[in-house]
Amino acid sequence: MKTVLLTLALLSLALVSKAQDASVERSISGIQVGFLGIWAHNEARLSNKLALRSEAGFTSGIFGGSFYDKTGFILTPMFFLEPKLYYNLNKRSLKSKEISGNSGNFISLRTAYIPDWFVISNYDNINVLHQVTIIPTWGIRRNIGAHFNYETGVGLGYRHVFAKGAGYSENTREVEFDLRLRIGYRF
Repeated sequence: MKTVLLTLALLSLALVSKAQDASVERSISGIQVGFLGIWAHNEARLSNKLALRSEAGFTSGIFGGSFYDKTGFILTPMFFLEPKLYYNLNKRSLKSKEISGNSGNFISLRTAYIPDWFVISNYDNINVLHQVTIIPTWGIRRNIGAHFNYETGVGLGYRHVFAKGAGYSENTREVEFDLRLRIGYRF
């Protein structure tokens, strides 16, 4: 009887210590593709639950209407900086679910910058105005095998377009909705 109780006590301690050790990885890098874009990213650990994601890539858009002869396509660079709080790593670890590659649920403050450096388009003389977005986001990240993953997120925030620099009378501020659906490869 004492042996059974001692064994159960040691197993309980192992589970508790496993939960306390659940942490985001020191650094992960990869690429992700999503609807109308491709991005390279790195997540660096700031604490056991907090990571800072930096990301660079290309975002694109489709435009058209009666003003244009054909449907237009645009591709422009975009940069992100996003602190992510992974809030359910201990719970996933206790249930023996995978947390490698920062596989878990998160909340973040997604900050993006779109510069007016260059644009790739099927139309000539197309420009993109400098823009900054700040969007509180909720999302999940899960692994598919050893190197592949998927990530989805949703948020509602703020976008500021620097239109005065392009000759408009005033800058614009508006509400921005973000829906992220991506599949990626982790190096």
